[in-house]
Amino acid sequence: MKRTAVAVLAGLFATAVHTAPQGYFDLRQGVALETGDTWIADGRTYRLYGVQSCLRGTSYTDKGGVARDCGEASLAVLAAFIRDTAPVCAPVAEAGQLTYVACYGSVVGNRMDLAVLLIASGFAFAALDTSGLPVHPEYAVIEQDARARHAGLWQFDDVQHPAILLSKNAHARKPGAGQ
Repeated sequence: MKRTAVAVLAGLFATAVHTAPQGYFDLRQGVALETGDTWIADGRTYRLYGVQSCLRGTSYTDKGGVARDCGEASLAVLAAFIRDTAPVCAPVAEAGQLTYVACYGSVVGNRMDLAVLLIASGFAFAALDTSGLPVHPEYAVIEQDARARHAGLWQFDDVQHPAILLSKNAHARKPGAGQ
């Protein structure tokens, strides 16, 4: 009888460890990944706060001289981190239909900020605001470290920070631009 009670309690505690804490939700495999920082789950769009993934349709040249889609690389790494770290997320802000979230995953029993994992790996970047300043300054420091270490996408000479491309596109859309 005691063994059965212990087994039941162990099962309950094991389950509790694997569920998201109050105010958080599980980020599970199988969500519809839109980019390396954005996904759709249950009809809602989520984006990692303070993160900018490489833009889909932009490219870098790998060590073999082959052009690769930069956005697809960011997306693949996000998918791998979701699979390997079982993140949980909490909403931090909303903008229309978009919910910004902060997430953490488990790495060897330690909680790690998913944004930090992506940026430190060199497969995502610190998001910038409309003034060109980091949305979350700590992420910019982590990005600079990844760049200095030539981590991830930073190992390729022709990788451009997506903020440069987004800024050029925003400038081109302004009335009177290019005149």
